[in-house]
Amino acid sequence: MKRNCVYPFVAVISQEKVKKALILNVINPSIGGVLISGEKGTAKSTLVRGLAKLMNDMEVIDLPLNVTEDRLIGSIDMEKALTQGERSFEPGILKEANGNILYVDEVNLLSEHIVNCLLEVSASGVNHVEREGISFQHDSRFVLVGTMNPEEGSLRSQFLDRFGLYLEVKGSKDIIERKEIIKRRLKYEENPIGYISVWKDESDNLLKKISKAKEYLLKVEVSDSIMKLTAEIVQEANCAGHRAELVIIETAKAIAAFENRKNITISDIKEAAELALPHRMRELPSRMEEPEESEQEPEEENREESSEGNNDSTEDHEEPSYESQEEPHKEEHNKEEESLDNNLEDKKEEENKNYNNNEEKEVIDDIGRIFTAKSLNIQPMDRKKRKGSGKRSRTKTDLIQGRYVRYSFPREKIRDIAFDATLRAAAPYQKLREKNGLAVAIDKSDFREKVREKRTGSTILFIVDASGSMGAKKRMTAVKGAVVSLLTDAYEKRDKVGMIAFRKKEAEVLLGITRSVELAQKSLKTLPTGGKTPLAAGLSKGYEILKAAKEKDRDMVPVIVLVSDGKANSSIRGEDAFQEAINMANIISKEGIQSIVIDTEQDFVKLGLAKEIAKTMNAKYYKLEELEEREIVGAVRQYV
Repeated sequence: MKRNCVYPFVAVISQEKVKKALILNVINPSIGGVLISGEKGTAKSTLVRGLAKLMNDMEVIDLPLNVTEDRLIGSIDMEKALTQGERSFEPGILKEANGNILYVDEVNLLSEHIVNCLLEVSASGVNHVEREGISFQHDSRFVLVGTMNPEEGSLRSQFLDRFGLYLEVKGSKDIIERKEIIKRRLKYEENPIGYISVWKDESDNLLKKISKAKEYLLKVEVSDSIMKLTAEIVQEANCAGHRAELVIIETAKAIAAFENRKNITISDIKEAAELALPHRMRELPSRMEEPEESEQEPEEENREESSEGNNDSTEDHEEPSYESQEEPHKEEHNKEEESLDNNLEDKKEEENKNYNNNEEKEVIDDIGRIFTAKSLNIQPMDRKKRKGSGKRSRTKTDLIQGRYVRYSFPREKIRDIAFDATLRAAAPYQKLREKNGLAVAIDKSDFREKVREKRTGSTILFIVDASGSMGAKKRMTAVKGAVVSLLTDAYEKRDKVGMIAFRKKEAEVLLGITRSVELAQKSLKTLPTGGKTPLAAGLSKGYEILKAAKEKDRDMVPVIVLVSDGKANSSIRGEDAFQEAINMANIISKEGIQSIVIDTEQDFVKLGLAKEIAKTMNAKYYKLEELEEREIVGAVRQYV
């Protein structure tokens, strides 16, 4: 009996925001679902299942992580095919989910192929099936609810954006609440049915409130001022596309309906934005992040000058002309601009002096603070089948190992028969074939082969800038700490690693491709800093090493992680140093090597050279401080 019982939704403590988000989606499915991200044991699954038990007109359809393509989208009806020789469609989970909640626990662990199927259907609201001689389509509009633990990986941005709302949940820090959680759970375990009955009245009241809110939803009006406010908030958050505005409006409508109101208030929009924007916000351009004081100060001084000018004119009883007021302002503004330019030039000269001084010195910096680095979540850029092992990337494999995700038509000798697909292909022809005492007659044309998926490690080559510019402000200490943090992540994902340092006039291989992360850490610890910045030499050396490694191991997933400020000043062939680096970055991009650029620039005057290198390499770009997961705005991001 206990197996059929579900912990009451209303009995869960300290997760009011999650409760509200789930309720709002039930009231208004147009919101588009919710993604609940958080640490283990925070009642994520309990809340979703509790809500399903509470509702009468909606069900929660579970999507297992090991679901196959056939079970998800539907396939041929085997029984009818075998007994009647007819091709008939047997619906899958997407048909069951229509008008209901599709729930995916640990959504970030779903197969890439299954995610693609979900994306297509959730975007169109229609599941169109063309397979095994069947052409069929049906509506599939569902509320997508997912839970995930960010420690186990993140989601692709396309999939992430499909969730209307996003919440991060944490366990309660309050001792009294934690005690009450234990007390309630123990009471539930002792007598589930009795405990559920204790909360029945409160559950019924919530159900009535939700039902009434659904009626009010049709009456809620959206004014022009509310639309304008929503657009301004989304623009300020620098979100891509227009889905954010629509989700905020639909959420605000549900909030108003839940409180039995026909009008949307400013507080409704703010509450909705807190739920709809965290996973959609992008980094603001640098010019918008920090307003320059130099632009404000001249205005204040101009106002003071204007005020003084007005006083003088009052004393003389003369009305100054528009032109006479404008000229002093122009002159003053030009003076301020000249002053600002001079200050910048002085700052540049000072930094260049410090930079040249650092070039002459050679020091060994300690390894800085080590932290849990943001998961790079690297995926293969091609569709090639691989045999490698590891825990980093999902890849197709031709080994008889890994998870069976779908079938394909065999091209060569069959090694891994997909029995289910083979039987489905043969089933419609059973009445026409001679069985010779067999239960099912299978022809050579019926055979189907399994497509399997497994995880594999990557080969990550760190190319570290050890020039004099990295010695300023103890920057190398922070860089070493960040690289060690990434090396720890590489160890956990069973990656191979290598390391190159470039300084003075050349690039030096500190560590060849190896699985020993300890050796990489030791090489980094003794790495000196000083000299010029031969960036092109570092990229060239990295390219050569990975290309040679790829010749030996065709299954490898090569990745370059460049750690530099991009200020190249030492060339290989006597040409422009930065242009040489750009040319080398272009070669790496054309070779199809995945790249990550970690920008260490922290100077007053930011040149953005590392960002330009990243753009040329088609690389993912991070600032050094962004590597620490908790410092990233909108934490759930996908590498690809």
